[in-house]
Amino acid sequence: MLETGTKAPEFSLPDQNGVVHTLSEYAGKKVILYFYPKDNTPGCSKQACGFSELYPQFEEKGAVVIGISKDSVASHKKFEEKYNLGFTILSDKELEAIKAYDVWQEKKNYGKVSMGVVRTTYLIDENGIIVKAFGKVKAADNPAQMLGELE
Repeated sequence: MLETGTKAPEFSLPDQNGVVHTLSEYAGKKVILYFYPKDNTPGCSKQACGFSELYPQFEEKGAVVIGISKDSVASHKKFEEKYNLGFTILSDKELEAIKAYDVWQEKKNYGKVSMGVVRTTYLIDENGIIVKAFGKVKAADNPAQMLGELE
């Protein structure tokens, strides 16, 4: 996980509609950047729905929410439509941002070790600096937790 106080790494990734986004296009806004393992899994769906429900409140506070996983653009589109998500989700199939933000790590599941995305959320300020970093977040609690961080 990246340290607070460091410059957030730039990225250039396609969203659920195939439109490419960069971090720099959000200069002047707070960015909630969250990394999640996989579309349409119970925890990831809870987390995404929570962010979507609270999205108007994030906007009121001058913040945007961006989710990133290694799923494809097509998978993200289905995920967005299934849950009527109201924010941007980016596809990082090449693990560009996932590795830059140090969330591609060894995971253990039932004794089996593999590499994967560790659920992590960053709060990036208007100048592109990481001001908060949360590792191994609880999916269901993360959206409300991040809204509270904007107070």
